[in-house]
Amino acid sequence: MKWRSLEESSPSQEARSLREIYSARKEMIARYVPEDVQAVHARVVEELQASRIVERALGRGGAVPEFELTDHNGKLVRSSELLEKGALVICSFRGRWCPFCVGQLEAMNAIYRDLKARGASLVAISPQTSHQSFLMADQHQLRFPLLHDAANNVARKFGLVYRVPEYQQEIYQRAFVNLPFVNGDTSWELPIPATYVIGQQGKILFSYVNPDYMDRPEPADILKLFPQDLC
Repeated sequence: MKWRSLEESSPSQEARSLREIYSARKEMIARYVPEDVQAVHARVVEELQASRIVERALGRGGAVPEFELTDHNGKLVRSSELLEKGALVICSFRGRWCPFCVGQLEAMNAIYRDLKARGASLVAISPQTSHQSFLMADQHQLRFPLLHDAANNVARKFGLVYRVPEYQQEIYQRAFVNLPFVNGDTSWELPIPATYVIGQQGKILFSYVNPDYMDRPEPADILKLFPQDLC
């Protein structure tokens, strides 16, 4: 199944909200993915919600731990240096194999210049290797850094990490989602998707943490958090 990128879409399609894009992808899944496979993924989401992982994750008002990670071009990126310039937007995502992660990052890419004009930085963090992130950035023409979080060390500090249950591992393997290869470790751990806006003092001003990987915040709503008079 080929997930159509925003770069390949017509102008009318590019104007769609992320919610509309996700709705179309959910329809494709309902049409082409077997019901038993859909049920497995839904079960994992339900179990994560029941585990109260969201309540344990860092949220609004919390202090963000400093980090330094390598981006998809091999450059070291430090959160402290980014925050010296202004606010920081962080997207925690699962990997390039996830169509909903791709959709979110493409949509965030569309507002990247506006965020930059307002003095904010944007990064996306995942456990996938720098090489996988390079391929993703190149394929989808992403303009912002994709950071490699080896062994989910940073995501763990945010309280976002879980281990993929064995019954779902089998589904991923059948679908050629080889997480040990993609992430460069055998832990079978992933972060739940999360979007944060961090103020210059290192405090979380906005957080959107959800085990449901098919639900992410609208980029337009993120942009509204930054006053236009900063341009």
